[in-house]
Amino acid sequence: MSVDKDVAALAAKEPAPLPTARQIRHNPLLVPLRPVSSGQRWFLGIGFFVLFFAFWAIATFGGWVSPTFLADPLTMVHEGYLLFTEYNFSLDIGMTVMRVLGGFILAAVLAVPLGIMMGSYKLVEAFVEPFVSFCRYLPASAFIPLLILWAGIGETQKILVIFIGSFFQIVLMIAVTVGGARRDLVEAAYTLGASSRSIVRRVLIPGAAPEIAELLRLVLGWAWTYVIVAELIGSSSGIGHMIVDSQALLNTGQIIFGIITIGCIGLLSDYLFKALNRRLFAWSVAP
Repeated sequence: MSVDKDVAALAAKEPAPLPTARQIRHNPLLVPLRPVSSGQRWFLGIGFFVLFFAFWAIATFGGWVSPTFLADPLTMVHEGYLLFTEYNFSLDIGMTVMRVLGGFILAAVLAVPLGIMMGSYKLVEAFVEPFVSFCRYLPASAFIPLLILWAGIGETQKILVIFIGSFFQIVLMIAVTVGGARRDLVEAAYTLGASSRSIVRRVLIPGAAPEIAELLRLVLGWAWTYVIVAELIGSSSGIGHMIVDSQALLNTGQIIFGIITIGCIGLLSDYLFKALNRRLFAWSVAP
C-alpha cells in the first residue's frame, strides 16, 4: 500500500516547469530538449565531420602516425580515384548494395508478418518467442561455414548471412511494438463490434506502422555490417573483398576509402528511408 501511495503522490505532482527566460539567457545553447532548426542541424552535423578530418590531417601530415598504419586524407582520395578508374570499384559497390537489399528485403517480407502475429496473438508469441530470442543472440558470422557448405560461396550464401542477421531482430522488435498497442483503442473497437481479425487489421497494424517503419530503418543499418562480414570470406567482388585485398597489400588508403564509402552509402540510405517514413507517416515521425 505504501508503494501505491508513493506512486500516486508522484503522479499527482505538477510537471516540471519549462526553463525560464533567465535560465535560457545564462546558457542559451544547451537547454534540455530544446529543438534546433534544420539549418543548425545541418551546420552542426557537417561541422563534426570537418573537425574529424582536421584532426586526421594533423595526425598524418604532422608525422604523428606512420603512413603504414594510417594514410593521410590526400592519399586516401588518390587511392579512391584509382579504385574507380583502374579497378572498377563501382562494380564492387553495386554488388554490395544488391546483397544488402536482397537479404534485407527477404528478411523484412518474412519477419514483418510473423512479428505482427506474435504481437497480436499471445499463443503465437508463447510458441515462437523462445526460439526467436535464442536465435537473436547467435552471431550471423558463425553461420558462414555452414552456409558455405550448404549454398557454396556464391550470392546465395552472402544474402543468407544478411537474412539471418536481420530476420530475428525484426521479428522480435515488431512483436514488442505491436504488443504494446493501446488497450483503450482495442476495447473501443470491440465495443463497436469489431472482430478479432478486424482488430489486427484496423487497430494494431495502423497503430504500429510508423514504429515498424522506423525499426526497419534501424535494421537496414545493421544489414550493412553483416554484408561486410559475408564478403570477407569466399568473395571475389564487393567492398569487403576490396578491403581484404587492400589489407594484404598494406594499402591503408584504399581500406579507409572503402570504409568511408560504406558509411556514405549507409547514411544516404538512412536519409532516404527516413524521408519515406516522414512522407508515409507525417503525423507521427519525429523531425
